[in-house]
Amino acid sequence: MKDRAAFDLLYRQTSAKLFGVCLRVLGERAEAEEALQEVYVKIWTKADRYAVSDLSPISWLVAVTRNHAIDRLRARRRETAGIDAALNVADPGSGPEEMAVAAGEKARIHRCLDELEKDRAQAVRGAYLKGESYAQLAERHGVPLNTMKTWLRRSLMKLKECLER
Repeated sequence: MKDRAAFDLLYRQTSAKLFGVCLRVLGERAEAEEALQEVYVKIWTKADRYAVSDLSPISWLVAVTRNHAIDRLRARRRETAGIDAALNVADPGSGPEEMAVAAGEKARIHRCLDELEKDRAQAVRGAYLKGESYAQLAERHGVPLNTMKTWLRRSLMKLKECLER
């Protein structure tokens, strides 16, 4: 039969030392606290396995704690992939061919933007490259909001025509 009062006394007298063992092995406070809780559950359920031997009870508790913390540390290391796994990871960046195509497209877009009236081109750049609102653009260019919307709509149609050539 398990004695809760004795277990409570054991916890109060050993938890600081065992927490120190967990913290020293794991290096992270939150993980050490979690490991300590697991250790006491293990001690509670397996206390009957403690056999009087050359080890004192505190030495046995420290050994159980240390082994448990090391097991957690090993499990944490297993979760990370080896360096060889990185060889199979694709580079998310563009390759040389994609970069050349993108540079050509960029040049075409800028050439087409240069064909627009200067204030219209600035408005398109402001709206679609800088993320400025229609209201901000209308205020900066000194035109009514609906005029700005018309400028942008017509400019986009001209850009589309230019890019399709």
